[in-house]
This record gives sequence, C-alpha cells and structure tokens, in this order.
Amino acid sequence: MTTIARIHADFLNGKDTVNALVKRQIDKVRDDQGEGSRTFLSLNAEAVLEAATQSQLRIDDGSARPLEGITVSIKDLFDVAGEVTGAGSTVLRSRAAAVLDAPVVARLRSAGAIAFGRTNMVEFAYSGVGINPHFGTPRSVWGRTADGGGRVPGGSSSGAGVSVADGMSVAALGTDTGGSVRIPAAFNGLVGFKPTAVRVPVLGCIPLSVTLDSIGPLAQTVACCAALDAALSGEPILPLPNVDLRGVRFLKPQALLWRELDPEVELATLAAIEALRRAGAEVVEAPLLPLDELFARGGSMLAAEALDWHTANINVEGVGYDPRVWKRMQLGRDVTRGQYSASLAFRRFWIDRMNLALAGFDAVICPTVACIAPKIAPLITDDELFLKSNARILRNASWVNFLDGCGLTLPCHAAGNAPVGLQLVGKHGADRTLLALGAACEAVLRKA
Repeated sequence: MTTIARIHADFLNGKDTVNALVKRQIDKVRDDQGEGSRTFLSLNAEAVLEAATQSQLRIDDGSARPLEGITVSIKDLFDVAGEVTGAGSTVLRSRAAAVLDAPVVARLRSAGAIAFGRTNMVEFAYSGVGINPHFGTPRSVWGRTADGGGRVPGGSSSGAGVSVADGMSVAALGTDTGGSVRIPAAFNGLVGFKPTAVRVPVLGCIPLSVTLDSIGPLAQTVACCAALDAALSGEPILPLPNVDLRGVRFLKPQALLWRELDPEVELATLAAIEALRRAGAEVVEAPLLPLDELFARGGSMLAAEALDWHTANINVEGVGYDPRVWKRMQLGRDVTRGQYSASLAFRRFWIDRMNLALAGFDAVICPTVACIAPKIAPLITDDELFLKSNARILRNASWVNFLDGCGLTLPCHAAGNAPVGLQLVGKHGADRTLLALGAACEAVLRKA
C-alpha cells in the first residue's frame, strides 16, 4: 500500500527518490493500456519533474517539509497558476489561465506536495455517478473487462479516485458537495474525507453550491487524509491521537440510510460493524433525522445556487453543456427566493438538531453508498436509469453536506470483492476527532 509515511521512509533511507517516483507515475498516466487518458485532462510533465528535483534537494539537505515529494492530483475545479480551470467541461476551455494557485493548492505546495496534473470529473461537479461525455469516463478500479467495459468511478471527483487507486498519484484533491470525495473513494477502495466546510477555503475553486461545497482529500489511509486535511486547513501536520474503541459509541440510524442496500454493501458493512463491536465499540440503533426532507431541501438549494452561478458567470443557456447536467440545473428555476431562504433557515435548525442527536455518541455509522459501482454502459444510454442511479449513489452521503458535518469513508470489503465504503459522520467542527476515530476503526477493519 502506498502511504505518505512509507514513501517518506523510502526517500530518507535512499530506497527511492522523488524523481524516480514521479517518473513511474508519469509512465502510468501515459500507459495506453491504463486509465490515464480518461483520468487526467492534462499533466505538465516538465513542471512536475522540476518540482520533484526541488523536493529531492530538500530531502538531501535535511529541510524536507511534511508532504515533501508527495504527488497530489488536482481536480479540474481548482485554479493552478498557468493552467486553465475547466470544470470537466468544454465550455470553459477558452478562458484565460489562472494567475494564482487556489489557496488549497498553494497550501499543499507549501507543505511540500507536488501538484500532479488535472483530473477528470463530472462536468461542473453535478453528479455522483462519474460519467463525462466530453472527455471519457475513467473506469473504477474494480470490475474492468478486457473488452473495455467497466464500472463507474463515482463522482464528481471521478479522476481523483482512479488516480490514487491506480497509483498514478499518491493522493488526490477533490470537492464534496453531496459526497463527491466520499463516493469515488468508496467505489475505488480508498479513504476519503469531507471536512466541515468552513475549515478549508474555497477561493479559487469553481463552485457547484456556495452553501454545500467542501474540499477534501482522497488517499490510501486515514493518516494520509489527516495529513492532507491539516495542510488544506492551515493546521499543523501532526500524528493523530490514539483512540481506544472500548467506550466508543456509534449511532446506527433506523432510517433510510440502511434501506435498499445491494447485498454486497449490506454484507460488508454489517461485518465491519460486528468487527468494531468485537473491538469494544458500542453500536446503538436509534432514529436520526427526517432524511427524506433533508434530501429534498438540499437538492433544491443546490440547483438554485448552481443555476445562479452559471447564469451570472457563463450565461450560455446550456450551449455545450452535458444535457443531463444542464437539465437538472434548470430545476433551480422552480425555487423561489422565499423557498430558498426557508431552506437556509431549515438547514440552520437541523444542524443544531443534529448536534443534539449526536450527544452521547462519537459518530453516526452507515454505508457510504447504498450500492456497489454500477456498470458504465447502461448509464450512458438510459437517462431514466442514470437519474435513479445518481439519486441512489448520493443518498447516504448528501445529507452530511446539508447538515455541515464531517464525513469519512473507510474501505470495508473483503479482498477481491467489490469495493464498499463504511461511513463515519461527526458533528460540525469535530473533524480531527472523527479522523482519529477513523484511524482506530481502520486498524480493526484491516485485520478483519
């Protein structure tokens, strides 16, 4: 497993160099037999190799920073100086290149990370499925067939998930408006973290929803995500504290989150919960919140905010857009200002109620996604199936954004089986506590 700690150990003891690592990853991106051409929209190999050389010099002279030489792929929503931010669309390809890095990209670089290419994504981040009709759809790490068939990578940070799962980058930077970090992480057997939104600046990132957007990492382990999250939020990069699962209390909702699961998802997540119980954790089944209404409110708010931004900043009436993206964005026209204001008030009320509901619990526990990754081919041609699949894929993750909590997905499937994510959800602002708890759970699940 490729982890930041292992990579740094190899750099320091001379088993590997930053330049060698980066060259191997560039070769993977360029491999005609791989997913690189569908995963990356661009990769400036010359700039990446120069950054690798500078990182190696720091390692050699003893001035290495916490993320020195760690490659992080960048979702095509973020400004990178000298590059065009295209949001997975053809509509923006003629815009001027960014003058400055987005603050999150600048923070990663300041911590020593190497910005490694621009990853493919759902156009304007408006779907959890991961399909892009303009630039192709990278296949999930699981279920690829020799004839080119495969399963969706999850979205909207589709390229982010595949870039890490296939070893084309060590980690990835994504956005999460309704699960867009956690879903591709779950579908590709990775760890993905959605922080409390206010902790990480969104400047220099094309928005989907100014209220619901969060920025987070995808990586192989919780410790990797925690280090990246600290850099993104401007906090010191420190080891997570140890958590003893004895005495930890999880809330397992008696609600929609556990209904209509694929058999693979139900089997893997219930087995994971049983493993956590054996390790000393208590899992309590109890009602949570009116999730059906939360989904409806969140969806209408997202459509309204997305349409407002696109009308103000592009105003092309959908010319060049993926028709599925533009059609769903039009739902925002039906949201009145009064309804929008009421949704904001409703959200504030239920954020407070969520904090009360979690009193006495350390986290909510549930599947990250209700299904395993569906096959790509039927979703390309069947609009009705696409809409149903998108709603099902987003269901278990999107409520966390509406309530502005923090969410973490951990792989919990058996080796060789379809990737399945176990989701832990914490209260607003409890990010580092949730990450520490997640690391303890991860240690148990890797042994199960």
